[in-house]
Amino acid sequence: EPSKTTIPQRPLGKTGRQVSIYGLGGLFTVSMHDRHDEAVEIVNRAIDLGVNYIDTSAWYGTGASELNIGTVMKKRRNEVFLASKSHDYTYDGTMALFEQSLKRLQTDHIDLYQHHLLGGLGKLEQLQQKHSARQAFERLRDKGAIRYIGVTGHSSRVLADALNDYPYDCALITLNAARAVMDSPEDLDRFFRVAKAKEVGVIAMKVVARGALIKRGLDIRRLLPYVLSYPVSTAIVGISAVSHLEENVRVARDFKPLSEKEMAEIRAAAKS
Repeated sequence: EPSKTTIPQRPLGKTGRQVSIYGLGGLFTVSMHDRHDEAVEIVNRAIDLGVNYIDTSAWYGTGASELNIGTVMKKRRNEVFLASKSHDYTYDGTMALFEQSLKRLQTDHIDLYQHHLLGGLGKLEQLQQKHSARQAFERLRDKGAIRYIGVTGHSSRVLADALNDYPYDCALITLNAARAVMDSPEDLDRFFRVAKAKEVGVIAMKVVARGALIKRGLDIRRLLPYVLSYPVSTAIVGISAVSHLEENVRVARDFKPLSEKEMAEIRAAAKS
């Protein structure tokens, strides 16, 4: 059968929003100050191809990622679900970062605002204190400046604990066939159990382990379907070139869930 013309969509947890199963990550070319035109071309092309989920962070490329994406958002904000992150775990620090992000992104609201790298850049205990980034997020949501609150990280254990601690709308987690850049993978099943019970939208990242798995001879045609066969809403991938983006979109359009046997074969290939 010919390729479907659009990327399939899935519900983003209990948010009521539908997102393309393939999303655009804000790293690589998109986060480079000196490749602004290419970055803008990638973001525009992604939206043209039906990608409606874009993830960035104040941290990426010292602001270049948000600035590059913002150039496109100025004209196309209503076509996408936009996610960004704060790496500051204090109330005041997050408020300042958020204002900066709005300016860079040339918008008046961010759909999903996330704590960046829980367990690495900050700890759950910090968010449990009074006057933490958590209260800043709630204040921003009350004002309508953000719609949803999320958490991100590389550890299934840390993220599962976070979902048990607070009613997050979404969680962004490392997920790939080699379990690369992935902490406490033994807690992955628990993480998905908690996410399902609480109707949390799960976003997968590090699908190709920052390109390492491609260098090892694995193909996006196996790596992306592997991740999409998990109960995730979308998988985000950073892009170096428009041709890579177009290939990824083709894979997403043709996606069919893999069998357990196929999953195991890809895991074995990724480990070797």
